Amino acid sequence: MDKRSFLKNAGLMGLAAPLSFAHLKRAVAAAEHLAPADLAGDEDFWLKVRGDYDIKPDYINLENGYYCFMPRQTMDHLVEHMRNINYEGSYYMRTVQFENKNRVAEKVAEIVGCITQEVAITRNTTESLDLIIGGLDWQAGDEAVMAEQDYGAMLNHFKLIERRFGTVNRLVSVPNHPSNDQEIVDLYAAAITDKTRLLMVCHMVNITGQVLPVRKIVDMAHARGVEVMVDGAHAFSHITFQMQDLDCDYYGTSLHKWLSAPLGSGMLYVKKEKIDSVWPLFAERDLEPNDIRRLNHIGTHPVHTDLAILNAIEYQNTIGLDRKAARLQYLQHYWTSKLRDQPGIIINTPVELSRHGGIGNVGVEGIAPGGLADALMNDYGIFTAAIDRPGVRGVRVTPNVYTTTAELDALVRAIKQLSV
Repeated sequence: MDKRSFLKNAGLMGLAAPLSFAHLKRAVAAAEHLAPADLAGDEDFWLKVRGDYDIKPDYINLENGYYCFMPRQTMDHLVEHMRNINYEGSYYMRTVQFENKNRVAEKVAEIVGCITQEVAITRNTTESLDLIIGGLDWQAGDEAVMAEQDYGAMLNHFKLIERRFGTVNRLVSVPNHPSNDQEIVDLYAAAITDKTRLLMVCHMVNITGQVLPVRKIVDMAHARGVEVMVDGAHAFSHITFQMQDLDCDYYGTSLHKWLSAPLGSGMLYVKKEKIDSVWPLFAERDLEPNDIRRLNHIGTHPVHTDLAILNAIEYQNTIGLDRKAARLQYLQHYWTSKLRDQPGIIINTPVELSRHGGIGNVGVEGIAPGGLADALMNDYGIFTAAIDRPGVRGVRVTPNVYTTTAELDALVRAIKQLSV
């Protein structure tokens, strides 16, 4: 094996192969006969998965939406990548760095069935989507459509564009419990005018967990000549989908959320034919037309993080995304079903299985979201995220694959006691 091949393989997998996935593969093989929906409630299986995580015992962590921390295997590989790259230094950076990054993009693209040339590895969803918001050739009077429940960082960038270029932002308000998909589609359609340039929509609303009918919204917008950018921060590696199913023009996500990759890893998808229409944030050398690398020139950065994305993908593939998605949905339905229709308790997430994954939001009448989060943490040792946004007042509950039903039972008991 020549030096270049050695560097490529060592950088991708780690010199010492810190921890194998053998036990996880055995557990999955033993459950192979079970459909994902049937395995979702098998606590013995998921306790084996839980064993791969170093879990802080001080509290029950139900706030994985900000960052789904890594299983031990991925963490150990990350450390080994750091050691390898520190050992090789500039030699690695000047030889196989970009070749390896392209292989990471290839594996990320495989998850959603798009081509590598449409994927850039970024640092988070905010960076990914702000590259598009800030990179379009806006003219005074151009309009953008978005929801007031969208993530604040993107809303803030749209406000910046409005101040800088004289554009107009049109906001809709997404209901927590829509009667059907058409209600959502009509909501966005009513905000579009002949000046609308871009529509932003969440794949999964970060504050409630509601899954929106993205393809129907995209088809409606495209029929009226409007591009669509999707905030997929909480959908990627959480629910199963293919990019062709959405047909959106732009898609951004954070890999350190539901893929459980290292902090500071994200993805930007741009339809191949759209790449040249976006101005890069930082200038890149001249490249071939529609080369996505022109949008992702960020200079020297921690490339070990990129490499560990591969290990996170290997872990997810070992479990199976379909099994993971079914488990997350099962966990959400498990606790929300025990609290829905209870006096004084408000569930801000739709009940239909097709409209949610693992994220849920619950409020208690008479208790402000911050007070509810504080009470859960201080009195019951349960960590959640307070959400006080238009139409959504409660705490966001985001379990992960290591979460047990016993932990969710503790949440249910706490909410019931606080609602009395």
